[in-house]
Amino acid sequence: MSIAEPILLTPGPLTTSARTRQAMMVDWGSWDDRFNQLTASLCEQLLAILNGAATHHCVPLQGSGTFAVEAAIGTLVPRDGKVLVLINGAYGKRLAKICEVLGRAFSTFETAEDEPTTAADVDRLLRADSDITHVALIHCETSTGILNPLAEIAQVVEQHGKRLIIDAMSSFGALPVDAQQVPFDALIAASGKCLEGVPGMGFVFARKESLAAAAGNSHSLAMDLYDQHAYMIKTGQWRFTPPTHVVAALHEALLQYNEEGGLPARHARYAANCQALMEEMGKLGLRSFLPAAIQAPIIATFHAPQDPRYQFKDFYERVKAKGYILYPGKLTQVETFRVGCIGHVSPDEMRQAVAAVGDVLREMEVLDI
Repeated sequence: MSIAEPILLTPGPLTTSARTRQAMMVDWGSWDDRFNQLTASLCEQLLAILNGAATHHCVPLQGSGTFAVEAAIGTLVPRDGKVLVLINGAYGKRLAKICEVLGRAFSTFETAEDEPTTAADVDRLLRADSDITHVALIHCETSTGILNPLAEIAQVVEQHGKRLIIDAMSSFGALPVDAQQVPFDALIAASGKCLEGVPGMGFVFARKESLAAAAGNSHSLAMDLYDQHAYMIKTGQWRFTPPTHVVAALHEALLQYNEEGGLPARHARYAANCQALMEEMGKLGLRSFLPAAIQAPIIATFHAPQDPRYQFKDFYERVKAKGYILYPGKLTQVETFRVGCIGHVSPDEMRQAVAAVGDVLREMEVLDI
């Protein structure tokens, strides 16, 4: 891998395979039957990953993952609904901001950035406020890598007769979720994460009954998932110009996903990446922010070295010069940096990346080992 083509150890965009990049070398007509078949095949394969074909529709949407999150909130939460937003990081806060901007009533429950929300918390909060209609949860909070107990929370939400909206941006395709066992109204993900496509397309798995009842809810023409789905069913086409190259790349990435062995194999590789990362960083004396029990094998947060010679920008540029792109920290209380475990990379490449980190910290005279 040349310096001009670094390995992206980030939570997305991430390193893609040559086959996935090659798939973008073909131009597609947005009304072409072959492209419409590509979209339909894509949605079918995505639904299969979470066993959702019987109960949910897959509605693709142009834009980043946040576009799809906003579309899901705006479409599926009625204008007189109320959302309980569970927060332990930056993306939970973004969910609350979306509710605020859309004019949806909401309340928040925030725990520390290294503390998962519990099902008992949700049970207590739902008992205390009967106005809540929906609960919004980040499955894997990308700002730290913390994993929230989705299955347990989903059961509590269902017991209370409420609806669950899951931001699974950093987990879908790598961490198992079965739509027949985990009840949810919407699960949201994107092309440029664990499926190892390129960024530019989100998708929402929406419960069929909930989507059918959502006409007129949306604040936006472009982000109306009800209308997007209805138009696709009627014509086979996207309502507005689709990200054709992104769709083609994701379709190719899914072929490779299935060749690799699907979700179990993708999870196993990412877990091995994470283990290699933790072991090698530990040898350098760099401490992870989260305990292993709540660390998802998606992205890991590390405490920055406590040395005045350490400056993240200098550290980042030096590691980049050796062929690896890291990610800045996103915590407010302590200085950290993050390293992604996802993408078209192997445990050996993770070890090589940590060796580069060690070399850089020695060059900066931060480490003397």
